[in-house]
Amino acid sequence: MRAYLLLMFVAAAVTYLATPGARWVAYRTNAITPVRARDVHAQPRPRLGGLAMLLGLAVAVVLASQMPFLAGVFAEPQAWGIVGGAAIVCLLGWADDVWDLDWVTKLAGQVLAAGFMALQQVQLTSLPTPDGLYISSPQISLVATILIVVVAMNAVNFVDGLDGLAAGLIAIGGSAFFVYSYGLTQQASPRDYSSLATMMVAVLVGVCLGFLPHNFFPSHIFMGDSGSMVLGLVFAGATITVTGNIDPSAAGDSISGAQRVSLFIPLLLPVAVVLLPLLDMAMAVIRRLAAGKSPFHPDRMHLHHRMLALGHSHRRAVLILYVWAAVFSFGAAALVWWDWKAVLAGLGVAVVVALLLTLGPLRTRGRFLDDDVATGAHPTVPPPAGAVPSRPTPVPPTSRTTPPAHEGRS
Repeated sequence: MRAYLLLMFVAAAVTYLATPGARWVAYRTNAITPVRARDVHAQPRPRLGGLAMLLGLAVAVVLASQMPFLAGVFAEPQAWGIVGGAAIVCLLGWADDVWDLDWVTKLAGQVLAAGFMALQQVQLTSLPTPDGLYISSPQISLVATILIVVVAMNAVNFVDGLDGLAAGLIAIGGSAFFVYSYGLTQQASPRDYSSLATMMVAVLVGVCLGFLPHNFFPSHIFMGDSGSMVLGLVFAGATITVTGNIDPSAAGDSISGAQRVSLFIPLLLPVAVVLLPLLDMAMAVIRRLAAGKSPFHPDRMHLHHRMLALGHSHRRAVLILYVWAAVFSFGAAALVWWDWKAVLAGLGVAVVVALLLTLGPLRTRGRFLDDDVATGAHPTVPPPAGAVPSRPTPVPPTSRTTPPAHEGRS
């Protein structure tokens, strides 16, 4: 555990320290997000946070390769395949942040990165079901791997619309996946706790934690496509490496029906971790296709836009979405240690609490986590009746209409 926590800390520290350099590069290469009618931010922001994320990832993995404890992990090329794939999509995102590539070019680059990972043996070869499902065809395995990686990258990119949202969601979901993966490793090999999936998720969480201080509202830099695609690819790579570590068919009839629920965790937990991004992406694609528009056409109907429309401030909307992410991801991970009925009951209570936070009085009452508190601004008291103000009276952030963001902007 200490080795993984060290790697998490190193990834966080390098990312945090490298982010100002990424801002400098963004300004030098004109990778700046302008203020448009559909954006939330009020001033142009640099958007190359993914460069700092990639550096934090690479330094942590290089350090891990020198640890005797993780020597077995680097006996195969999978770890370097994930880092290489992350470098490809980071450069792709950098190009998109500077030149605004068309969607066909971006998709081709994403497929290239996913294919590179697959060539380095990061492939989905089995699905853990109670009866065991193995993918015998190399072609199907390759297609399934590329599909999962591309979907994960675009899901994170779609939800990346508010300051700190994507990094926080992946940090929370990744923490749940880290706990699960480490527990699985302890059960599978009591004498050797080294695991590629656990290592990559620990580094991923560290990268997100290191970037959040620069990106939480009011942000100084956006991660851009160079960051959101890196997060999605690394998480997908870690998921693929851990999926199939359980052989359900070997258990035979020795486990009960209730215990068999835990056998679905390698499938259920990754979906739970990125449930909000996946839900947001699916709703956006269906909504846009039904309107006769491209699936990549930006609009103001994302989950975070709906949170703002409910009356929440920028920061409060992000934190409430953090709560939902924790409910789903840790709820799925809890199935490993507790009976599914107890987990379901606890999940029900957590969902009720999350609903109260989302739809309750926080929307319209009080100033808890209002945006002007974070920025140092203070709403101006309305002048007395009949007085003529010398300048326009600012509108409190919670009462003005906030224009929407676009995918991959923060």
